[in-house]
Amino acid sequence: MTDEQLSARDRAVLALERRSWSGPGAKERAIREELGMVPVRYYQLLNALLDDARALAHDPITVNRLRRVRESRRAER
Repeated sequence: MTDEQLSARDRAVLALERRSWSGPGAKERAIREELGMVPVRYYQLLNALLDDARALAHDPITVNRLRRVRESRRAER
């Protein structure tokens, strides 16, 4: 794997984030079952990915959407 590529786990996190969720708890269940991690760790990884240029290159639509959400939440505080 070169430095320019995201890990399989990072790509899986972005792929999961692209999906829409039917109801409460569905996303957290998918995080546990599909990625084998607790939601807190998932969100830590996701937040780090939003600042990673490789993630932006891999999935610019998702990363930019999540960056906007993150910035609006920070502005509310």
